[in-house]
Amino acid sequence: MTAAPHIPVLLDEVLAALAIAPGEAHVDATFGAGGYTRAILGQGARVFAFDRDPDAIAEGQPLVDSADGALTLIAAPFSAMEAELDTRDAAQVDGVVMDIGVSSMQLDRAERGFSFQADGPLDMRMSQEGESAADFLNGADEAAIADVIYQYGDEPKSRRVARAIVAARPLTRTSELATVVRKALGHKPHDKKDPATRTFQAIRIHLNRELDELVDGLAAAERVLKPGGRLAVVTFHSLEDRVVKRFFRERSGGTPAGSRHRPAVAAADAPTFETPARAVRAGDDETARNPRARSATLRVARRTAAAAWA
Repeated sequence: MTAAPHIPVLLDEVLAALAIAPGEAHVDATFGAGGYTRAILGQGARVFAFDRDPDAIAEGQPLVDSADGALTLIAAPFSAMEAELDTRDAAQVDGVVMDIGVSSMQLDRAERGFSFQADGPLDMRMSQEGESAADFLNGADEAAIADVIYQYGDEPKSRRVARAIVAARPLTRTSELATVVRKALGHKPHDKKDPATRTFQAIRIHLNRELDELVDGLAAAERVLKPGGRLAVVTFHSLEDRVVKRFFRERSGGTPAGSRHRPAVAAADAPTFETPARAVRAGDDETARNPRARSATLRVARRTAAAAWA
């Protein structure tokens, strides 16, 4: 098998959490560059890998060819894993791993428009279909843009940023958007964090419905896991982590809590997961090797035999 072009975050910890045995079936819900999938295959398991990015699917074909039938690569969002597995006579699996958010290969390619580190078109679409970042920013009204930047970027000056974006339209390049945001927020070259980071994150999450997809994906994982199956989820910012933490708390018998992304549920439902393991974060050695791991959080829980919640 070819070497992975990117370093998967918290790989050793994920493998330990999944406790893979030869012959098991596992889902890599976010294939990306295939780092987790390679490692799971190396443990002797069969893998069903999902990705909605056509580039990831195309570039993963050599790994499919070399896996001797042990890898099925599926061009679909991970929220669809139940239906996709069912059509392949693999309705129940032993483990699911999810690496949430944008992948390194997407960030590293300027032409995908996810990052302001190099100039590219304002795109940001994981599936390469539908509304682009340029479409949204050039067509939405100021209030809608401000709401997205505030809600998904935790940007306290979202209205100022949105006003500057509208005044600068049309925007077509990542460098243009970054310049507008920096000017609106008074960016100084020595600032530790580029103020454009929050706005880029917010627009990306909005366009790709990332939090809604995460909610749906967690529920799908609950339905496809066998009793005793393991769910491991790696997140990279607090919005994602809150969704995962709430899901595990509710499904393990904690107090149900309604939210925009998950309605309140009946307390009478039996817990579908055991009490989750303590959250794991990357150590100093890993963050030195792989700076992306600095913000990563791994949460893991084991499936009970209770029926999945409605």
